[in-house]
Amino acid sequence: MSKKILFNAFDMNTPVHQSQGLWRHPSDRSSEYKTIAYWQDLAKTLENGCFDGLFLADVTGVYDVYGGNSDAALRNAVQIPSHDPFVIVPAMAAVTQHLGFGVTGSLTYEPPYTFARKMSTLDHLTNGRIGWNIVTGYLNSAAKASGAKAQTGHDTRYEIAEEYMELMYKLWEGCWEEDAVERNVETGVYINPAKVHPVDHDGQYFQLKGIHLSEPSLQRTPVLYQAGASPKGQAFAGRHAECVFASSPTKTVLAATVKKLRAATVAEGRPRDSVAVFGMMTLIVGRTDAEAEEKLAEYKRYASYEGALTLMSGWTGIDFSACDPGDAVKHIRNDSMHTAIDRFTISDPTRVWTVGEVAEHIAVGGSGPLIVGSAQRVADELQQWMEETDIDGFNLAYAVAPDTIKDIVELLVPVLQERGIYKTEYTPGTLREKLFNQNRLLQHPHPAASYRI
Repeated sequence: MSKKILFNAFDMNTPVHQSQGLWRHPSDRSSEYKTIAYWQDLAKTLENGCFDGLFLADVTGVYDVYGGNSDAALRNAVQIPSHDPFVIVPAMAAVTQHLGFGVTGSLTYEPPYTFARKMSTLDHLTNGRIGWNIVTGYLNSAAKASGAKAQTGHDTRYEIAEEYMELMYKLWEGCWEEDAVERNVETGVYINPAKVHPVDHDGQYFQLKGIHLSEPSLQRTPVLYQAGASPKGQAFAGRHAECVFASSPTKTVLAATVKKLRAATVAEGRPRDSVAVFGMMTLIVGRTDAEAEEKLAEYKRYASYEGALTLMSGWTGIDFSACDPGDAVKHIRNDSMHTAIDRFTISDPTRVWTVGEVAEHIAVGGSGPLIVGSAQRVADELQQWMEETDIDGFNLAYAVAPDTIKDIVELLVPVLQERGIYKTEYTPGTLREKLFNQNRLLQHPHPAASYRI
């Protein structure tokens, strides 16, 4: 294996992210998510382990599909309560120098003009270490809470996203020239008006006339993350994404997803490796295989299968509350997240999942694979996943916070470094430079570059 493994930590500004019920574990500190110290401690731990970034998930809305209401979500704290992921980034950036931050922002609920300023501000404050995970939303509860009768159709959401990205590029790349800010004490000119170009956009979904409020940041356009794996999502990723987050329970499903993503990237005229693919994974690492298995057995005693099915129902738009554990999971197409149901049905026709198996799988770590063992064993498994699926790295969910991540940093990272497949120090520069060893600005043939003056 020639390329080095990339690591993101996968988290959310909430007490229960992927591992349902494990907030009850005696050593779990996730309920401290309300404090700055919690996030700063996590950031320092990740940087000590040379993690590339912290990937912050987010959802707008409540998981209210299971049972037709939000009771199970509230009872199990299924990604509720949740706080704004953007506001914790500066606190973590203040105690780190290299760690990147990929933050989820739903374009459905973020007005483009103010969102452009928010991301530019974060890019300035982090010294070029910010990324944006582009999502369109998938919960009807979010749409209703925002004043709509229901969420927009799945494919239409991607049409809106295309125009949204065009507008973002106009604001980030096409408004201010690189040297527009002169700060000339002698002439009294702070900004040269001739080098600032108002945006006049009159599209199908958005209208905007004005000047981007922020001066150019180091990256201008943040590193672009994307997580959609439906045909529409893959086409969108092929055009815009630099990093793609893929969540698949088996190597077969993940390999097929990566192959399609690479093809979509090439179809857009971009090099196949211009997109870094991160597979979701949960690692339970011990000093021995037996110790790791004991940890897993202990975690399962705290797992909430109702919470897991509440999460699955929200992802898929399918109410699993009336299903028996032995019922086969059936493929249903609706306007929720297509890949959430696909990954347990049509993506791997050789495997038939029951509702009980899905609940058990999701309860510890979420929808991605779970690898358990000593550092040597886990390292072997990660290398196999890299080689057999063509991914570039992993988004690592936790079972118990912060123990899961600390075990990875203290036990697994040194083994990967000894094998020469994980960095021992950071590359200087912005997040884009660290991830891709390239210019801090997006370059042709990425569409953002065509908007830059």
